[in-house]
Amino acid sequence: MFVCLCNGITNNMVAEVVAQGASTTKQIAEACGAGADCGRCRHTLRAILGASSNSATRAPVR
Repeated sequence: MFVCLCNGITNNMVAEVVAQGASTTKQIAEACGAGADCGRCRHTLRAILGASSNSATRAPVR
């Protein structure tokens, strides 16, 4: 799914940047361009960051 229409960035591209260590919308913008233009996607970028941090802090399922 496209997250940033200005730059043609998908949620998979953003997830990859987050997996590589981006932890802010500014870092995402610097890495792939999402959120760097009009800013309408920043809310979605924050949601992706939040989901990523939630999954990283959960205890492993046994």
